[in-house]
Amino acid sequence: MTVSVEEDLVVIARILAGSLIDRQGLLHVGDAILEANGVEITSPEQLQDELRRCKGGITLKVSPSSRDIAQPSVCYMRALYGYDPTEDSLLPCREVGLAFKQGDILEIVNTEDPNWWQARSVDAPNTHAGLIPSQELEERRRAFVRPEFDYATRTSICGTKITKKKKKEMYQLQANADFDKAELLLYEEVCRTPPFERKTLVLVGAQGVGRRTLKSRMIAYDTERFATPLPHTSRPIREGEQDGKQYHFVRRDIMEAEIADNKYLEFGEFQDHLYGTRLDSIRAIIRSGRMCVIDCNPQSLKMLKTAEFMPYIVFLAAPPLDQLRYMHEYGRHQGLGGSRYQTFDRALGRHSSRRVRTLQSLASFYEDEDLQVTVEESARLQRAYDKYFDQIIVNNNFEKTFEQLRDAVDSLTIQHQWVPIDWVYSDD
Repeated sequence: MTVSVEEDLVVIARILAGSLIDRQGLLHVGDAILEANGVEITSPEQLQDELRRCKGGITLKVSPSSRDIAQPSVCYMRALYGYDPTEDSLLPCREVGLAFKQGDILEIVNTEDPNWWQARSVDAPNTHAGLIPSQELEERRRAFVRPEFDYATRTSICGTKITKKKKKEMYQLQANADFDKAELLLYEEVCRTPPFERKTLVLVGAQGVGRRTLKSRMIAYDTERFATPLPHTSRPIREGEQDGKQYHFVRRDIMEAEIADNKYLEFGEFQDHLYGTRLDSIRAIIRSGRMCVIDCNPQSLKMLKTAEFMPYIVFLAAPPLDQLRYMHEYGRHQGLGGSRYQTFDRALGRHSSRRVRTLQSLASFYEDEDLQVTVEESARLQRAYDKYFDQIIVNNNFEKTFEQLRDAVDSLTIQHQWVPIDWVYSDD
């Protein structure tokens, strides 16, 4: 238990749920401890000394609290950050802190203290509770840390070094509001549900990490179970194309009006033509009873993570540079490398051996530059949006990554899930 001094009395301020004192039910928050074994108690330090001297039972003289005993209100939270109480200088007693990792499900048993909640891991339900920072305390703490220094102590993530300069530049991007919002997500209230299939499968990752390849593999694996939305575009239809097959073709003014009306998940412009994914095309797949597979910009995750779309969000992380280089070289020989490799291959066939070696070196240089950008971008996205991810898969082997992704989706229908509570209970 924790005691404090109120009006010159030593008062019980906190009793850890599940502890011996809590199970006995003889002491309550607000009780004033007047004596210990006949000795008048005037300070917490004196109470500690008396407890240390005890070699058997202890008799306390207590003035009962006049407060009503509140019934505990239990809820469950998913931790969206990791916490080590041994490194927390604000924690009043580090021995009673509860360590947790990002993604752990915590049973919150007491939130009366505005700074320190009592919680225990759902994996250890029979232990007594420990203290964790409240949402409010952790927000205040982070408000005193300049954002560009938040990750300055990390030396290596996904094979790239994180510097203060890079972090500062990241916060100067146009999307800095999204980064700030993502970092303030500390706890997410959840509830446990029976197995069920999510409505959407969302693949997120840096360009060049293999999202589209895996999306195509998932759809080809079971076309009756998976589908992906057909994009809309404002460019003119070309000879041989059919509306609704390659794209949904719409006039630019109509598409601009729909974008202004927030009818698109995401959109962009290429060669003076608009392209985008309409939300209704996602809804149509869901209504058909299939899981909609999307590879999208991570800034769209907040719009997708709702009861309407119930996404399972997988982040495809880039492996270290040497593994990524090997994967792309393998893909090139297997015909999976795309137009960049094919262009260089055609060029190599038209020149002398010396010219071929020069072109090969040039290709290797630009390829390594692209791959390094992929590795760094992957690390940046993971730092900024990891609180949204249900699973992180390092894509260092296409076949193994596909198996992991398939197994993860299949497991949703056979295992209980912890999902955001507003997916189950609405405010209506």
